[in-house]
Amino acid sequence: MIAVELFKLVRRMRTWFAIALMCALPLVVAVFIAVTHLAPPPGQGSAFLSAVLDDGQLYPAAALALVLPVFLPVAVAVVAGDSIAGEASAGTLRYLLARPVGRTRVLVAKLVAIVAFTLAAVVAVTVTSYAIGVLILGPSRASAVGFAPGGSLGSIAPGAGGAPSAGLQAGAAITSLSGTPLTTLQLVERVLGAMSFITVSMLGVAAIALFLSTLTNSALGAALGALAALVASEILVTLNAAGAVQPYLPTRYWLAWIDFFRQPIFWRDIQHGFGIQLVYALIFLGAAWANFATKDITT
Repeated sequence: MIAVELFKLVRRMRTWFAIALMCALPLVVAVFIAVTHLAPPPGQGSAFLSAVLDDGQLYPAAALALVLPVFLPVAVAVVAGDSIAGEASAGTLRYLLARPVGRTRVLVAKLVAIVAFTLAAVVAVTVTSYAIGVLILGPSRASAVGFAPGGSLGSIAPGAGGAPSAGLQAGAAITSLSGTPLTTLQLVERVLGAMSFITVSMLGVAAIALFLSTLTNSALGAALGALAALVASEILVTLNAAGAVQPYLPTRYWLAWIDFFRQPIFWRDIQHGFGIQLVYALIFLGAAWANFATKDITT
């Protein structure tokens, strides 16, 4: 059953169209930056975007920050919202369950396909953006990523008098947000960690959309319902009056993957991010299973 769902995912043009769109955004941004040689000042714009002119190898981190707020959640919500509701609206759900396949197995197969789509999108964005960064923006020019005044991401300029910083003198092309040097292997490990965290962060989106998909025959309605929940979460995260509930919102720790680029890694928010997504996944996937297990598919 899982193989069938994965085959359906690969066969659908919308899968590749959505991934292509997510890869196209970093390409467009990179072209504009390369042509104009103008990147957002440190502390403004997408994370790491102010440093990519000096080191194109950092562009995967900037690309992930570009697609995370909108493009990736929308794509995941659409795929998850269509998983059950799309089958029901097309009239194929009853035939799917008419085979000797349990409803739990169907739900698990749908979830695996959603996770596979999310992981494929994150990997595609990371790989293509690395190639884009190196080919268009160029390799490292002995600059570094760091913390700009006010706690925002930016590029660390050479030290006073034009001398490189201590980390650069040590021969490291880039440094962590803490100012200590990172080797190429460490950078790769941190990018992989960020990719894993972002993939897990989409579990909450997938779980909410999958639950709503079991409640309605409208795939669009399920996707919009999940996106409405995320928009509400984003609003509450920025609202001081909602401070009591902010630690429990699904989008609260979405940007915690940035802590992978510190030395040592700051695990607190990363662990909280993993934990909150696990809670949302358990709650909404459990609700989806409970509803789908008793769903009347004849109507």
